[in-house]
Amino acid sequence: MSEGGRLTTHVLDTASGRPASGLAIELFRLEGTDRVHLKSVTTNSDGRCDAPLLAGDSFVVGTYELVFHAGDYLRAQAQPLPEPAFLDIVPIRFGIADAGAHYHVPLLISPYGYSTYRGS
Repeated sequence: MSEGGRLTTHVLDTASGRPASGLAIELFRLEGTDRVHLKSVTTNSDGRCDAPLLAGDSFVVGTYELVFHAGDYLRAQAQPLPEPAFLDIVPIRFGIADAGAHYHVPLLISPYGYSTYRGS
């Protein structure tokens, strides 16, 4: 029997080759046309959150959005950014289809690009 699913994330700063420590993240669940705020967190020194973003009874099938405040993080690193910055807010909208699985949504960022994937 499965232990139940969970949602985690990890942010890496590919320009510096380090974890993105101190990056603010917001989590939303989409309910019809509404975007419901579930949680706000900040990454730790390893670029991770101290606990899963969702787990247990709160981890349900649906559509979600993680909003990464990349611009604020990059400015705090003294990155020379234009105004407005090329990347500021990075939203990633994704679906959870299996409430018993682990969904890991990492973000790799630099001042001019980002990528994501479903990790493990």
